[in-house]
Amino acid sequence: MPELTHRRRLLVLAICCMSLLIVSLDNTILNVALPSMRKELHASVAGMQWTIDAYTLVLASLLMLAGSTADRIGRRRVFRAGLVLFTLGSLLCSLAPNLASLVAFRMVQAVGGSMLNPVAMSIITNTFTEPRQRARAIGVWGGVVGISMAAGPLIGGVLVDSIGWRSIFWVNLPVGVAALLLTWRYVPESRAPKARRPDPVGQLLVIALLGSLTYAIIEAPMAGWTSPLILAFSAVAVLALAGLLLYEPRRTEPLIDLRFFRSAPFSGATVIAVCAFASLGGFLFLNTLYLQDIRGLSALHAGLYMLPMAALTFVCAPLAGRMVGSHGPRLPLLIAGPAMAASGVLFAVFEAETSDPLMFTGYVLFGLGFGMVNAPITNTAVSGMPRSQAGVAAAVASTSRQIGQTLGVAVIGAVLAAGVAATSYAEGFVAASRPAWWIIAGCGVGILLVGALTSGPWAQETARRTAERLEERTGAQTSESTNA
Repeated sequence: MPELTHRRRLLVLAICCMSLLIVSLDNTILNVALPSMRKELHASVAGMQWTIDAYTLVLASLLMLAGSTADRIGRRRVFRAGLVLFTLGSLLCSLAPNLASLVAFRMVQAVGGSMLNPVAMSIITNTFTEPRQRARAIGVWGGVVGISMAAGPLIGGVLVDSIGWRSIFWVNLPVGVAALLLTWRYVPESRAPKARRPDPVGQLLVIALLGSLTYAIIEAPMAGWTSPLILAFSAVAVLALAGLLLYEPRRTEPLIDLRFFRSAPFSGATVIAVCAFASLGGFLFLNTLYLQDIRGLSALHAGLYMLPMAALTFVCAPLAGRMVGSHGPRLPLLIAGPAMAASGVLFAVFEAETSDPLMFTGYVLFGLGFGMVNAPITNTAVSGMPRSQAGVAAAVASTSRQIGQTLGVAVIGAVLAAGVAATSYAEGFVAASRPAWWIIAGCGVGILLVGALTSGPWAQETARRTAERLEERTGAQTSESTNA
């Protein structure tokens, strides 16, 4: 990619952030609209889980394919295709006549979304090559998540209360079109010197693993954990995982290069991403349903109640990016874990949702923790890897986020559904959500422990050795290709 001026690099960063904005806004706005959707479409708790997880599931399944494809055929080309599909999917979602159609159109959105965030991160990684500048750019990227979390509930609340839930998908249309036109004009094309070839078997195994696991978790409270259907899907998940572990190392260019995980910081970033986004998915799911269905707040008022969490995320995300650039990822992670764990404990032990001061304290703590965790995940995932594999490395990090959010909504929704099944929805909600809040607290503890373990000198040495091996193999493959 040709050398760009500082102004042009900032413009490329802004365009990439536009894609993140519409994807992140889509998630936060959708959560506010869930109760309205549930009433109009006559959906169960499981139905609401599928409106979220159908999207995150497809996204998680295709992110690595999108990253490697972008490295191979061109990042700008794949990015443009993603903008077109995501915008089209948003239009279709706004026209969905029933729950099944909405879930299907969310999948169309997800196919487009899979081509956006990991590819945009790869573009940023190849645009900002100096480590400190890259860390700050990633901090800005993380700040966009905070903006979406702050603006999403408010915009969603206004739209749902004034026009209806279908209007939440219209927000994506002008932003998607503008990002497409700007990408066409200003984002340069780039490719990896030696990108990976397609891995259809690995791709099918990933889809089988994530799809069957999510289905089993969501449907088990209704069907029963020991029902033949749930046991069958659980068996498919186990076999698909075994297939990936046995098949992928045998390929010269696998979809998931398991050697990446020899780097302790990279492995840690993957685990932390799953924990953090499982917490986020569960947190938004629980609070949206509680504020509107149990407290009886409007969509707008529910969005205003959650503003402290969004505001702290907005403030802390760019701050975490600067901290990573100056001092490394350790400090933000050591702040994030305890803050998110404390938030979960407030709700699990002290029933914070029944007291406004305690509830807002829990929201502030969660926003602080989540704002601090995103930049270290992204920076750690891509900074220790060869630039030639930036797309795949970024895609693994993004996949971990989506897997986390998928599992968070699935597990916490299943726990909630199982708890309210024994009593009325309104009367049993608070008690049924206790185990869910303990899960969120446990994820915070996991972030603290894994962050402390994978951010020290030993971990950095494993990252250096892994990067050297990957560079050597990439160079050898390039030489073989040239000689052939």
